[in-house]
Amino acid sequence: MALKDEFEEHAEKAKTLPPATTDADKLILYGLYKQATVGKCNTSRPGMFNLKERYKWDAWKAVEEKTQETAMEDYITKVKQLLEAAQ
Repeated sequence: MALKDEFEEHAEKAKTLPPATTDADKLILYGLYKQATVGKCNTSRPGMFNLKERYKWDAWKAVEEKTQETAMEDYITKVKQLLEAAQ
């Protein structure tokens, strides 16, 4: 299976993560997803009164040095870990 196909499959599986998934894990997935699909962070950091968007931006910025392929691989690995932990 091609990496992109596997990534898209796990992106769908990520939608079925249990509600108990921590916000920290969700932010890691968000950052990896954005890096895999968009590439380097290309927006300015949201203001201090928009905390949710600011945390998401920080998560993306933290992984911006990864290649898109590496971000896809890391995303797949993280989704697998979270799904296994939920069982």
